[in-house]
Amino acid sequence: ITGSTGRGMFHQRLGRHWNLDPAGIDTLRRALVLVADHELNPSTFAARVAAGTGSSLAACTLSGCATLTGPTHGEATAAAIAYLKDAHANGAEAALASIAARGQKVPAVGHALYPKGDPRAKALLGWLGLGTALKTAVKAAEQSVGDSSNIDMALAAMTLQFALPEDAPFLIFASGRMVGWIAHAIEQSVSGKQIRPRAQFETP
Repeated sequence: ITGSTGRGMFHQRLGRHWNLDPAGIDTLRRALVLVADHELNPSTFAARVAAGTGSSLAACTLSGCATLTGPTHGEATAAAIAYLKDAHANGAEAALASIAARGQKVPAVGHALYPKGDPRAKALLGWLGLGTALKTAVKAAEQSVGDSSNIDMALAAMTLQFALPEDAPFLIFASGRMVGWIAHAIEQSVSGKQIRPRAQFETP
């Protein structure tokens, strides 16, 4: 996804591919670190299940990546990008009203694991130094829900702040998380144990 196999570390090559300046490349590096691991989320669990069967590390990461493609896991930033673009074009109030009119939830705000706010989002949004329009849109979304932005909102804001391609959040998330999948897969392989949940059948 970096467009080449040139010199430098992955974040540097990816940043150059996206025409980022040194500060932008460093922010990209930080974002990759932030998303590297998040305990037993669905994609990581899938990678561990594969590892428990003795699959190769490549197969384990493929299992994680396949699970990440699900719209409720790895595509949450798409709705956040759409909201931020609408807010920029028509104002945050109009964008939020449009979401409400469609009977949808405000995207990328709140997280079940972080009742006090997603620390990953707080860190990334702080490093980004958002422009006025983006900052206003993010704050308006938070106020409408009464909760803080999560990492998906932060990645969406990063995408617009740096004029990245719209699939950038998924690429960043998958690339960073791949390190976590491999670490989990190695740990599961070393344990020598297969993950095999039991099922309880009930008659209707």
